[in-house]
Amino acid sequence: MRRTSSSLLAALVLAASLTACGGPDPSVPTDEGRTVLSPGDGTPHTHDTFLGDGTTADAGGYRLADLRFPQESRVPSDLSFRILDSRGEPVTAYAEEQTKQLHLYVVRDDLGDFRHVHPVLGDDGTWTARVDLTDPGLYRVVAEFVPEDEGNPDGSHVVLGQRAQVPGTSPAVPEAPGRTGTDGMVTVEAPETLPAGEDTEFDLLVSDGDGGTLDLGSYLGSYAHLTGFDVATGAFVHAHPLGSPTVTDGGSELTFHTALGTPGTYRFFVQVRVNGFVHTVALTTTVGTV
Repeated sequence: MRRTSSSLLAALVLAASLTACGGPDPSVPTDEGRTVLSPGDGTPHTHDTFLGDGTTADAGGYRLADLRFPQESRVPSDLSFRILDSRGEPVTAYAEEQTKQLHLYVVRDDLGDFRHVHPVLGDDGTWTARVDLTDPGLYRVVAEFVPEDEGNPDGSHVVLGQRAQVPGTSPAVPEAPGRTGTDGMVTVEAPETLPAGEDTEFDLLVSDGDGGTLDLGSYLGSYAHLTGFDVATGAFVHAHPLGSPTVTDGGSELTFHTALGTPGTYRFFVQVRVNGFVHTVALTTTVGTV
């Protein structure tokens, strides 16, 4: 795949059906790969400082606490939690990033079940979201957010994670998808190996599976969301593409500017909006030399 150069850093944070936002997206991706939230002040939102990688419930003086998790699979149920500051007080003020105050990811330990949802914040600091999990097993809840309080003067992204069990017999470990994944309608192809480093780029090719292009719309202020997990450590990564897709002979090419500093095998969940519907495509590839 042809690579497209850029000097700007897309949103990246050290993190198959989808419960996601539908309908028109109120944010618009700019040609530079930044996101302008509208309506609003038109200020571009970018970030390059991160606290935590989703493998621990505590990072940067913040803690994911009071987690209540569904106790049945295949039944829509609520999960809830609070984010506490260094004094043990609930955080109630958050900056809006990618059109939301908090992004929540729920993933089974074998990486066979994944959800990206957006919970609702209560007056007492409790976040609540409804999820429908496919099977029993050990899951991890990963919360990504930017607290607006005195404990976070630099506006860092915080990524916290906590495990929870859905009782019952866990399914057999699913076969890992290859570097080309599909949900039956959308196909995403990754390079065989992604570069490891603090300032690198790679391309993903999105198509209809036959080399045809798809009409990619904006989803939460970007043309795609890439959520990933290091298979060995569970470390969370999250990136968005730079600018608009580039049409090629094989589909639409999206360029990501990342800081994947740790080599390893990664499972990625790529989310794109096509004809108003959000599709989630899983794939597996390597970073650096394994």
